Amino acid sequence: MTTFRLRQPAVALPSDRSFWLQDIGADAVTEPLQGNQRAEVLIVGGGYTGLWTALRIRELAPETRVVVLEADLCGSGASGRNGGQVHSWFAELDQISAVVGLEEARQLCADTVASIAELKTLQRDGTIDMDLRLDGWLWTASSIAQEGAWDKAVGMAAAVGENRFKPMMAEEIERRTGSSASYVGVVETNAGTVHPAKLAVGLRDLALARGVTIHERSPVLDIEPGRICKARTAQGTVQAEKVVLAANAWLSALPELRRHLYVVGSEVIATAAVPELLDSIGWRDGASICDAQAQVLYYQRTSPGRVVFGRGSGTVAFRGNFGASFNRSPQHGRDNVRELHRVYPSLRGVAVEYDWSGPIDCVPEHVPVFDHLRGYPNIFYGMGFNGTGIAQTPIGGRILASLVLERKDRWSASGLVGIERRMSLPPEPFRYLGAKLVRGAVRRKNEAEIHNRKADRITNLLAGLKPGRRKK
Repeated sequence: MTTFRLRQPAVALPSDRSFWLQDIGADAVTEPLQGNQRAEVLIVGGGYTGLWTALRIRELAPETRVVVLEADLCGSGASGRNGGQVHSWFAELDQISAVVGLEEARQLCADTVASIAELKTLQRDGTIDMDLRLDGWLWTASSIAQEGAWDKAVGMAAAVGENRFKPMMAEEIERRTGSSASYVGVVETNAGTVHPAKLAVGLRDLALARGVTIHERSPVLDIEPGRICKARTAQGTVQAEKVVLAANAWLSALPELRRHLYVVGSEVIATAAVPELLDSIGWRDGASICDAQAQVLYYQRTSPGRVVFGRGSGTVAFRGNFGASFNRSPQHGRDNVRELHRVYPSLRGVAVEYDWSGPIDCVPEHVPVFDHLRGYPNIFYGMGFNGTGIAQTPIGGRILASLVLERKDRWSASGLVGIERRMSLPPEPFRYLGAKLVRGAVRRKNEAEIHNRKADRITNLLAGLKPGRRKK
Protein backbone atom coordinates (compact mmCIF):
# COMPACT_ATOMS: atom_id res chain seq x y z
CA MET A 1 0.00 0.00 0.00
CA THR A 2 1.21 3.51 -0.85
CA THR A 3 2.14 5.66 2.13
CA PHE A 4 3.13 9.31 1.82
CA ARG A 5 5.87 10.08 4.30
CA LEU A 6 6.21 13.72 5.29
CA ARG A 7 9.41 15.48 6.21
CA GLN A 8 9.79 16.23 9.90
CA PRO A 9 10.63 19.85 10.64
CA ALA A 10 13.67 21.00 12.56
CA VAL A 11 11.75 23.00 15.15
CA ALA A 12 13.48 26.29 15.87
CA LEU A 13 14.91 26.89 19.31
CA PRO A 14 13.09 29.69 21.13
CA SER A 15 16.10 31.99 20.60
CA ASP A 16 16.14 31.16 16.88
CA ARG A 17 12.52 32.05 16.25
CA SER A 18 11.65 35.16 14.30
CA PHE A 19 11.43 38.54 16.00
CA TRP A 20 7.69 38.47 15.31
CA LEU A 21 7.12 35.25 17.24
CA GLN A 22 9.39 36.29 20.09
CA ASP A 23 7.81 39.74 20.20
CA ILE A 24 4.42 38.35 21.21
CA GLY A 25 5.71 35.34 23.11
CA ALA A 26 3.92 33.08 20.64
CA ASP A 27 3.31 29.56 21.86
CA ALA A 28 1.02 26.62 21.23
CA VAL A 29 -2.41 27.00 22.85
CA THR A 30 -3.90 23.68 21.77
CA GLU A 31 -3.04 20.15 22.85
CA PRO A 32 -1.07 17.73 20.69
CA LEU A 33 -3.11 15.04 18.97
CA GLN A 34 -3.62 11.98 21.15
CA GLY A 35 -5.63 8.93 20.25
CA ASN A 36 -7.83 8.49 17.20
CA GLN A 37 -10.06 11.14 15.66
CA ARG A 38 -12.38 11.35 12.66
CA ALA A 39 -12.81 14.37 10.41
CA GLU A 40 -14.41 15.20 7.14
CA VAL A 41 -11.43 17.38 6.21
CA LEU A 42 -7.90 17.14 7.58
CA ILE A 43 -5.55 20.06 6.93
CA VAL A 44 -1.83 19.46 7.37
CA GLY A 45 -0.19 22.76 8.25
CA GLY A 46 -1.31 25.59 10.53
CA GLY A 47 0.06 28.58 8.64
CA TYR A 48 -1.80 31.13 6.54
CA THR A 49 -2.77 28.68 3.79
CA GLY A 50 -4.06 26.00 6.13
CA LEU A 51 -5.92 28.38 8.43
CA TRP A 52 -7.53 30.37 5.60
CA THR A 53 -8.61 27.08 4.00
CA ALA A 54 -10.18 25.94 7.27
CA LEU A 55 -12.01 29.24 7.64
CA ARG A 56 -13.28 29.21 4.04
CA ILE A 57 -14.57 25.64 4.43
CA ARG A 58 -16.45 26.58 7.58
CA GLU A 59 -17.90 29.65 5.84
CA LEU A 60 -19.23 27.57 2.95
CA ALA A 61 -20.19 24.44 4.88
CA PRO A 62 -20.49 25.33 8.59
CA GLU A 63 -21.21 21.76 9.72
CA THR A 64 -18.04 20.34 8.17
CA ARG A 65 -15.70 18.85 10.78
CA VAL A 66 -12.27 20.28 10.04
CA VAL A 67 -9.12 19.22 11.88
CA VAL A 68 -5.79 21.04 11.50
CA LEU A 69 -2.53 19.32 12.45
CA GLU A 70 0.39 21.70 12.92
CA ALA A 71 3.92 20.38 13.48
CA ASP A 72 4.99 23.17 15.84
CA LEU A 73 2.79 26.15 16.68
CA CYS A 74 0.53 27.92 14.23
CA GLY A 75 2.55 30.47 12.28
CA SER A 76 5.94 28.93 13.10
CA GLY A 77 6.75 28.39 9.42
CA ALA A 78 6.82 31.03 6.69
CA SER A 79 3.69 32.68 8.10
CA GLY A 80 5.54 33.87 11.19
CA ARG A 81 8.97 34.44 9.67
CA ASN A 82 8.33 36.75 6.71
CA GLY A 83 8.93 40.47 6.26
CA GLY A 84 5.33 41.49 6.93
CA GLN A 85 4.80 43.07 3.51
CA VAL A 86 1.24 43.36 2.24
CA HIS A 87 0.58 44.16 -1.40
CA SER A 88 -1.71 42.98 -4.14
CA TRP A 89 -0.89 40.61 -6.95
CA PHE A 90 -0.86 43.43 -9.50
CA ALA A 91 2.93 43.55 -9.18
CA GLU A 92 2.94 40.01 -10.60
CA LEU A 93 0.23 40.56 -13.21
CA ASP A 94 2.62 39.73 -16.03
CA GLN A 95 3.66 36.45 -14.41
CA ILE A 96 0.14 35.41 -13.44
CA SER A 97 -1.28 36.18 -16.88
CA ALA A 98 1.36 33.89 -18.41
CA VAL A 99 -0.22 31.04 -16.42
CA VAL A 100 -3.97 31.80 -16.42
CA GLY A 101 -4.50 34.39 -19.16
CA LEU A 102 -4.92 38.12 -18.83
CA GLU A 103 -8.60 38.29 -17.83
CA GLU A 104 -8.40 35.80 -14.98
CA ALA A 105 -5.09 37.30 -13.91
CA ARG A 106 -6.75 40.71 -13.64
CA GLN A 107 -9.56 39.20 -11.56
CA LEU A 108 -7.16 37.34 -9.27
CA CYS A 109 -5.19 40.53 -8.72
CA ALA A 110 -8.43 42.33 -7.88
CA ASP A 111 -9.22 39.50 -5.46
CA THR A 112 -6.03 40.27 -3.54
CA VAL A 113 -7.17 43.88 -3.25
CA ALA A 114 -10.33 42.46 -1.68
CA SER A 115 -8.13 40.35 0.62
CA ILE A 116 -6.41 43.50 1.87
CA ALA A 117 -9.84 45.01 2.53
CA GLU A 118 -10.77 41.83 4.43
CA LEU A 119 -7.67 42.15 6.60
CA LYS A 120 -8.54 45.78 7.25
CA THR A 121 -12.05 44.78 8.34
CA LEU A 122 -10.74 42.05 10.64
CA GLN A 123 -8.54 44.62 12.36
CA ARG A 124 -11.12 47.42 12.43
CA ASP A 125 -13.73 45.14 13.99
CA GLY A 126 -11.31 43.98 16.67
CA THR A 127 -11.29 40.40 15.40
CA ILE A 128 -7.53 40.26 14.82
CA ASP A 129 -5.03 42.82 16.09
CA MET A 130 -2.37 42.49 13.41
CA ASP A 131 -0.77 45.97 13.35
CA LEU A 132 -1.96 46.46 9.75
CA ARG A 133 -0.77 49.80 8.37
CA LEU A 134 -1.78 50.60 4.81
CA ASP A 135 0.78 53.31 4.14
CA GLY A 136 1.81 51.92 0.76
CA TRP A 137 4.25 49.52 -0.88
CA LEU A 138 7.29 51.09 -2.54
CA TRP A 139 8.91 49.17 -5.40
CA THR A 140 12.17 50.95 -6.10
CA ALA A 141 15.51 50.92 -7.86
CA SER A 142 18.80 51.56 -6.13
CA SER A 143 21.01 50.98 -9.18
CA ILE A 144 20.86 51.56 -12.92
CA ALA A 145 20.28 47.86 -13.62
CA GLN A 146 17.14 47.87 -11.45
CA GLU A 147 15.49 50.83 -13.16
CA GLY A 148 12.19 49.98 -14.82
CA ALA A 149 11.92 46.47 -13.32
CA TRP A 150 8.23 47.28 -12.74
CA ASP A 151 7.46 48.61 -16.22
CA LYS A 152 5.82 45.50 -17.67
CA ALA A 153 3.55 44.79 -14.71
CA VAL A 154 2.61 48.45 -14.31
CA GLY A 155 1.89 48.82 -18.04
CA MET A 156 -0.26 45.70 -18.13
CA ALA A 157 -2.22 46.82 -15.08
CA ALA A 158 -2.91 50.19 -16.68
CA ALA A 159 -3.97 48.51 -19.93
CA VAL A 160 -6.74 46.61 -18.12
CA GLY A 161 -7.93 49.73 -16.33
CA GLU A 162 -6.14 49.13 -13.04
CA ASN A 163 -3.95 52.13 -12.32
CA ARG A 164 -2.64 50.73 -9.08
CA PHE A 165 0.80 52.32 -9.16
CA LYS A 166 2.04 55.89 -9.02
CA PRO A 167 5.55 56.90 -10.04
CA MET A 168 7.98 58.08 -7.38
CA MET A 169 11.17 60.06 -7.79
CA ALA A 170 14.18 60.44 -5.55
CA GLU A 171 12.95 63.33 -3.39
CA GLU A 172 9.68 61.62 -2.46
CA ILE A 173 11.35 58.26 -1.83
CA GLU A 174 13.91 59.83 0.49
CA ARG A 175 11.21 61.84 2.25
CA ARG A 176 9.16 58.67 2.83
CA THR A 177 11.96 56.24 3.69
CA GLY A 178 14.72 58.37 5.14
CA SER A 179 17.17 56.86 2.66
CA SER A 180 18.71 58.10 -0.58
CA ALA A 181 19.77 54.62 -1.68
CA SER A 182 16.70 54.18 -3.90
CA TYR A 183 16.00 57.04 -6.28
CA VAL A 184 13.17 55.99 -8.61
CA GLY A 185 10.24 53.62 -8.39
CA VAL A 186 6.49 53.20 -8.04
CA VAL A 187 4.14 53.00 -5.09
CA GLU A 188 1.00 50.93 -4.62
CA THR A 189 -0.95 53.09 -2.21
CA ASN A 190 -3.41 50.50 -0.88
CA ALA A 191 -0.72 48.27 0.60
CA GLY A 192 1.65 48.28 3.52
CA THR A 193 2.80 46.17 6.44
CA VAL A 194 1.50 43.80 9.08
CA HIS A 195 2.82 41.94 12.13
CA PRO A 196 2.95 38.42 10.62
CA ALA A 197 2.84 36.47 13.89
CA LYS A 198 -0.09 38.48 15.22
CA LEU A 199 -1.95 37.69 12.00
CA ALA A 200 -1.08 33.98 12.22
CA VAL A 201 -2.14 33.50 15.83
CA GLY A 202 -5.18 35.69 15.18
CA LEU A 203 -6.26 33.37 12.36
CA ARG A 204 -5.68 30.39 14.65
CA ASP A 205 -7.86 31.92 17.36
CA LEU A 206 -10.54 32.83 14.82
CA ALA A 207 -10.54 29.29 13.41
CA LEU A 208 -10.91 27.86 16.92
CA ALA A 209 -13.78 30.24 17.64
CA ARG A 210 -15.51 29.06 14.45
CA GLY A 211 -15.36 25.41 15.36
CA VAL A 212 -12.15 24.21 13.72
CA THR A 213 -10.22 21.62 15.74
CA ILE A 214 -6.49 22.40 15.88
CA HIS A 215 -3.71 20.26 17.32
CA GLU A 216 -0.35 22.01 17.52
CA ARG A 217 2.95 20.22 18.13
CA SER A 218 1.55 17.31 16.15
CA PRO A 219 3.83 16.67 13.15
CA VAL A 220 2.32 14.26 10.66
CA LEU A 221 4.60 11.31 10.07
CA ASP A 222 2.77 9.76 7.15
CA ILE A 223 -0.55 9.55 5.36
CA GLU A 224 -2.18 6.38 4.08
CA PRO A 225 -4.44 7.29 1.14
CA GLY A 226 -7.76 5.67 0.44
CA ARG A 227 -11.46 6.43 0.42
CA ILE A 228 -10.82 7.34 4.06
CA CYS A 229 -7.28 8.67 4.49
CA LYS A 230 -5.34 8.02 7.66
CA ALA A 231 -2.76 10.51 8.95
CA ARG A 232 -0.45 9.36 11.70
CA THR A 233 1.41 11.40 14.31
CA ALA A 234 3.61 10.17 17.16
CA GLN A 235 0.66 9.91 19.52
CA GLY A 236 -2.46 9.56 17.40
CA THR A 237 -4.22 9.30 14.07
CA VAL A 238 -6.83 11.25 12.16
CA GLN A 239 -9.06 9.52 9.64
CA ALA A 240 -10.55 11.90 7.09
CA GLU A 241 -12.48 11.81 3.84
CA LYS A 242 -10.46 14.70 2.41
CA VAL A 243 -6.92 15.90 3.11
CA VAL A 244 -5.37 19.29 2.35
CA LEU A 245 -1.58 19.53 2.34
CA ALA A 246 -0.75 23.12 3.31
CA ALA A 247 2.79 22.59 4.52
CA ASN A 248 4.67 25.16 2.44
CA ALA A 249 8.27 24.17 1.65
CA TRP A 250 7.88 20.90 3.57
CA LEU A 251 5.81 19.56 0.66
CA SER A 252 9.12 18.99 -1.11
CA ALA A 253 9.18 15.64 0.72
CA LEU A 254 6.76 14.28 -1.88
CA PRO A 255 8.55 13.35 -5.13
CA GLU A 256 5.48 14.18 -7.23
CA LEU A 257 5.53 17.76 -5.94
CA ARG A 258 9.29 18.09 -5.75
CA ARG A 259 9.41 17.86 -9.55
CA HIS A 260 7.84 21.34 -9.58
CA LEU A 261 9.00 22.76 -6.25
CA TYR A 262 12.35 24.08 -5.13
CA VAL A 263 13.25 25.47 -1.73
CA VAL A 264 15.41 28.53 -1.13
CA GLY A 265 16.25 30.42 2.02
CA SER A 266 15.54 33.98 3.04
CA GLU A 267 17.19 35.81 5.93
CA VAL A 268 15.76 38.61 8.05
CA ILE A 269 17.15 40.83 10.79
CA ALA A 270 15.51 43.24 13.22
CA THR A 271 17.29 46.13 14.89
CA ALA A 272 16.81 47.57 18.33
CA ALA A 273 13.96 50.06 18.60
CA VAL A 274 15.26 53.53 17.68
CA PRO A 275 12.10 55.56 17.02
CA GLU A 276 13.72 58.96 17.59
CA LEU A 277 16.50 58.22 15.11
CA LEU A 278 14.05 56.98 12.47
CA ASP A 279 11.83 60.01 13.05
CA SER A 280 14.83 62.28 12.61
CA ILE A 281 15.59 60.89 9.14
CA GLY A 282 11.94 61.13 8.13
CA TRP A 283 11.02 57.44 8.30
CA ARG A 284 7.78 57.55 10.21
CA ASP A 285 5.10 55.44 8.55
CA GLY A 286 4.32 51.76 7.97
CA ALA A 287 5.10 51.48 4.28
CA SER A 288 6.71 48.32 2.98
CA ILE A 289 9.75 48.87 0.78
CA CYS A 290 11.55 46.71 -1.78
CA ASP A 291 14.27 47.32 -4.25
CA ALA A 292 14.41 45.43 -7.53
CA GLN A 293 17.51 43.30 -7.23
CA ALA A 294 17.12 39.61 -8.03
CA GLN A 295 18.02 38.68 -4.44
CA VAL A 296 14.97 40.58 -3.32
CA LEU A 297 15.52 43.17 -0.60
CA TYR A 298 12.53 44.06 1.60
CA TYR A 299 12.18 46.18 4.70
CA GLN A 300 9.85 48.09 6.99
CA ARG A 301 9.79 50.22 10.11
CA THR A 302 7.67 48.71 12.89
CA SER A 303 5.39 50.92 14.97
CA PRO A 304 7.77 50.85 17.99
CA GLY A 305 10.66 51.87 15.75
CA ARG A 306 12.57 48.71 14.84
CA VAL A 307 13.84 48.13 11.31
CA VAL A 308 12.99 44.70 9.91
CA PHE A 309 15.25 44.03 6.94
CA GLY A 310 15.12 40.90 4.80
CA ARG A 311 16.87 39.49 1.77
CA GLY A 312 16.97 36.31 -0.23
CA SER A 313 20.01 34.37 0.98
CA GLY A 314 20.71 32.38 -2.16
CA THR A 315 20.75 29.17 -0.11
CA VAL A 316 19.29 26.20 -1.99
CA ALA A 317 18.08 22.97 -0.36
CA PHE A 318 19.29 19.72 -1.93
CA ARG A 319 16.25 17.55 -2.79
CA GLY A 320 14.21 20.18 -0.97
CA ASN A 321 15.62 18.87 2.30
CA PHE A 322 16.46 21.53 4.84
CA GLY A 323 17.23 21.59 8.52
CA ALA A 324 18.15 23.90 11.37
CA SER A 325 20.31 26.16 9.17
CA PHE A 326 17.04 27.31 7.57
CA ASN A 327 15.88 28.49 11.01
CA ARG A 328 18.89 30.67 11.65
CA SER A 329 21.95 31.18 9.50
CA PRO A 330 25.37 30.50 11.04
CA GLN A 331 26.37 33.92 9.63
CA HIS A 332 23.58 35.56 11.68
CA GLY A 333 22.39 37.82 8.88
CA ARG A 334 25.81 39.21 8.01
CA ASP A 335 24.85 40.08 4.42
CA ASN A 336 21.65 41.72 5.60
CA VAL A 337 23.56 43.88 8.07
CA ARG A 338 25.88 44.99 5.29
CA GLU A 339 22.93 45.87 3.04
CA LEU A 340 21.17 47.63 5.92
CA HIS A 341 24.21 49.85 6.37
CA ARG A 342 24.36 50.54 2.63
CA VAL A 343 20.74 51.65 2.58
CA TYR A 344 20.82 53.35 6.01
CA PRO A 345 24.37 54.48 6.90
CA SER A 346 22.92 56.32 9.91
CA LEU A 347 22.03 52.95 11.46
CA ARG A 348 25.60 51.65 11.63
CA GLY A 349 25.71 52.08 15.39
CA VAL A 350 22.32 50.49 16.03
CA ALA A 351 22.31 46.97 17.45
CA VAL A 352 20.81 44.09 15.48
CA GLU A 353 18.88 42.23 18.15
CA TYR A 354 17.26 39.46 16.09
CA ASP A 355 18.22 37.40 13.07
CA TRP A 356 16.40 34.43 11.60
CA SER A 357 15.92 32.49 8.40
CA GLY A 358 13.17 30.59 6.68
CA PRO A 359 12.47 28.29 3.72
CA ILE A 360 10.45 29.58 0.78
CA ASP A 361 8.40 27.26 -1.44
CA CYS A 362 9.15 28.28 -5.01
CA VAL A 363 7.83 27.10 -8.36
CA PRO A 364 9.43 28.13 -11.66
CA GLU A 365 6.52 30.34 -12.74
CA HIS A 366 6.56 32.20 -9.39
CA VAL A 367 2.79 31.69 -9.30
CA PRO A 368 1.19 29.23 -6.85
CA VAL A 369 -0.38 25.98 -8.00
CA PHE A 370 -3.28 23.95 -6.57
CA ASP A 371 -4.33 20.42 -7.39
CA HIS A 372 -4.79 16.93 -5.98
CA LEU A 373 -2.14 14.24 -5.89
CA ARG A 374 -2.09 12.12 -9.03
CA GLY A 375 -4.38 9.15 -8.56
CA TYR A 376 -5.68 10.43 -5.21
CA PRO A 377 -8.57 12.83 -5.88
CA ASN A 378 -9.24 13.41 -2.18
CA ILE A 379 -5.74 14.65 -1.27
CA PHE A 380 -5.29 18.30 -2.24
CA TYR A 381 -2.42 20.76 -1.96
CA GLY A 382 -1.45 24.36 -2.53
CA MET A 383 2.14 25.51 -2.90
CA GLY A 384 4.49 27.96 -4.59
CA PHE A 385 3.60 31.33 -3.06
CA ASN A 386 7.25 32.29 -3.58
CA GLY A 387 7.38 34.49 -0.50
CA THR A 388 4.35 36.61 -1.41
CA GLY A 389 1.41 35.34 0.58
CA ILE A 390 -0.23 37.69 3.06
CA ALA A 391 -2.84 39.00 0.62
CA GLN A 392 -2.61 35.90 -1.58
CA THR A 393 -3.22 32.98 0.80
CA PRO A 394 -6.83 34.12 1.44
CA ILE A 395 -7.35 33.41 -2.28
CA GLY A 396 -5.56 30.08 -1.97
CA GLY A 397 -7.92 29.21 0.86
CA ARG A 398 -10.92 29.88 -1.38
CA ILE A 399 -9.52 27.67 -4.15
CA LEU A 400 -8.72 24.80 -1.82
CA ALA A 401 -12.08 25.05 -0.04
CA SER A 402 -13.94 24.84 -3.35
CA LEU A 403 -11.86 21.87 -4.46
CA VAL A 404 -12.44 20.06 -1.16
CA LEU A 405 -16.18 20.74 -1.16
CA GLU A 406 -16.46 19.79 -4.85
CA ARG A 407 -18.03 23.10 -5.74
CA LYS A 408 -18.28 24.12 -9.37
CA ASP A 409 -17.33 27.76 -9.24
CA ARG A 410 -14.67 30.19 -10.43
CA TRP A 411 -12.30 29.11 -7.69
CA SER A 412 -12.27 25.40 -8.50
CA ALA A 413 -12.13 26.28 -12.21
CA SER A 414 -9.22 28.68 -11.78
CA GLY A 415 -6.24 28.44 -14.08
CA LEU A 416 -4.13 28.17 -10.94
CA VAL A 417 -5.53 24.65 -10.56
CA GLY A 418 -3.63 21.93 -12.42
CA ILE A 419 0.03 21.05 -12.13
CA GLU A 420 0.28 19.18 -15.40
CA ARG A 421 0.62 22.47 -17.29
CA ARG A 422 3.43 23.69 -15.06
CA MET A 423 7.13 23.49 -15.67
CA SER A 424 8.99 20.58 -14.12
CA LEU A 425 12.53 20.84 -12.82
CA PRO A 426 15.59 18.71 -13.59
CA PRO A 427 16.28 15.70 -11.36
CA GLU A 428 18.87 15.76 -8.61
CA PRO A 429 21.75 16.26 -8.38
CA PHE A 430 21.61 18.31 -11.59
CA ARG A 431 18.94 20.62 -10.17
CA TYR A 432 20.95 21.42 -7.05
CA LEU A 433 24.24 21.88 -8.88
CA GLY A 434 22.56 24.05 -11.51
CA ALA A 435 20.77 26.09 -8.86
CA LYS A 436 24.03 26.67 -7.00
CA LEU A 437 25.68 27.90 -10.19
CA VAL A 438 22.75 30.16 -11.10
CA ARG A 439 22.22 31.60 -7.65
CA GLY A 440 25.96 32.17 -7.25
CA ALA A 441 25.87 34.10 -10.50
CA VAL A 442 22.83 36.07 -9.36
CA ARG A 443 24.71 37.00 -6.21
CA ARG A 444 27.79 38.17 -8.16
CA LYS A 445 25.59 40.07 -10.62
CA ASN A 446 23.81 41.81 -7.75
CA GLU A 447 27.11 42.73 -6.12
CA ALA A 448 28.33 44.32 -9.34
CA GLU A 449 25.11 46.06 -10.29
CA ILE A 450 24.41 47.53 -6.87
CA HIS A 451 27.61 49.54 -7.43
CA ASN A 452 26.63 50.29 -11.06
CA ARG A 453 29.23 47.97 -12.48
CA LYS A 454 28.60 45.36 -15.16
CA ALA A 455 28.99 41.70 -14.38
CA ASP A 456 31.07 39.55 -16.71
CA ARG A 457 29.46 37.73 -19.65
CA ILE A 458 29.40 34.26 -18.04
CA THR A 459 27.87 35.63 -14.85
CA ASN A 460 25.16 37.41 -16.84
CA LEU A 461 24.48 34.28 -18.86
CA LEU A 462 24.09 32.07 -15.80
CA ALA A 463 22.06 34.65 -13.86
CA GLY A 464 19.67 34.88 -16.79
CA LEU A 465 18.68 31.25 -16.19
CA LYS A 466 17.01 32.14 -12.86
CA PRO A 467 13.28 31.30 -12.94
CA GLY A 468 10.77 34.11 -12.65
CA ARG A 469 10.56 37.67 -13.88
CA ARG A 470 12.98 39.03 -16.41
CA LYS A 471 13.67 42.72 -16.12
CA LYS A 472 12.01 44.99 -18.70
